Amino acid sequence: MRVIPCLDVDAGRVVKGVNFQQLRDAGDPVELAEVYDGQRADELTFLDVTASSSDRETTYDVVRRTAEEVFIPLTVGGGVRSVDDVDRLLRAGADKVGINTGAIARPEVMAEIADRFGAQVLVLSADVRRADGHFEVTTHGGRRSAGLDAIEWCARAERLGAGEILLNSMDADGTKDGFDLELIRAVRAATSLPLIASGGAGAVEHFVEAVEAGADAVLAASVFHYRELTVGQVKAGLAEAGYPVR
Repeated sequence: MRVIPCLDVDAGRVVKGVNFQQLRDAGDPVELAEVYDGQRADELTFLDVTASSSDRETTYDVVRRTAEEVFIPLTVGGGVRSVDDVDRLLRAGADKVGINTGAIARPEVMAEIADRFGAQVLVLSADVRRADGHFEVTTHGGRRSAGLDAIEWCARAERLGAGEILLNSMDADGTKDGFDLELIRAVRAATSLPLIASGGAGAVEHFVEAVEAGADAVLAASVFHYRELTVGQVKAGLAEAGYPVR
């Protein structure tokens, strides 16, 4: 079971909020990456939360500097819309690339990326919220509906060539009340892809519950950034529950 710290990056700094609102500074991304490398994190995920064209070079620079300092796999997302975007991020040092809004706008780009670089490079980042008795895909930090059923969307992404799903619960994000277990179970039943659970971690038992619900990896941000938990504590909790960790 993989334990993955997530760094939401805005203009070269790590930020964190609740439900993607009221963002506050959480530190320098390269310094935090070094901390998590020392804690033996399995991977790191960088998400450019603004992803405007003017800030893209900032993201490439952060990825380059991080790849020079740490030697654990890096997944980078935010503003990815084409094969060329993926190519630039891989050249900057990313190992995998997450796509969200770009895939919603043009789903076939997932097939193009998988054909060019292989499915192992492509991560569907799905920002999901509850609405009228079902789960829907959202954009703009969970504020806008994409008009897509989240469970169907994840299954479609698998057919188009995605190699992994980063499942973000927008309702649980930053609350520290636990992962959305119903969401994890529903996506697990619809796809065989490796599933990363994101949103809501606040205690070691929350990570264990997510794995029990069907996650292959667990991701968190604020509990790691603000030293409430370490990667090692989460791994110890998973191991105690009987799940293999590195």
